[in-house]
Amino acid sequence: MSYPVRATRRCIQRDHETVIDGIDYCADLVANTWDGTQTTERRRVIEPLQSALESAGILETLPVVLSDAVESAGYDLESTPVPAPPYVVLTSRGPICRATIEPGRVLIRFDVFDIVRKATPVYERLDGIQLSVSLE
Repeated sequence: MSYPVRATRRCIQRDHETVIDGIDYCADLVANTWDGTQTTERRRVIEPLQSALESAGILETLPVVLSDAVESAGYDLESTPVPAPPYVVLTSRGPICRATIEPGRVLIRFDVFDIVRKATPVYERLDGIQLSVSLE
């Protein structure tokens, strides 16, 4: 793992713990609406997760997380990120923050759901949140 990736991960875990906890809480709210521990309907993941994250103010905060994380790695963003693509994207696994910096593209994933590939994809709530940072 490279220095920028470690610095980015540490910044998020240290300085933005409330955001991580908020994403985890919102994912629990979504999963609690399912009839069990999983669903086969993508819309039962994306739409309620977006609504919960917006209501909690998490989506508006993710560009700040991205800026802080990139700065902690010693880089600058070319422009101010916004809570929308290309900087913040909501997937069926959870939110993603991304930006282009001098050495490449930083990608921060907050995975709270997993996709099990079967005849029909099945969405399952992860036990907690998986934070991953990569520099591509």
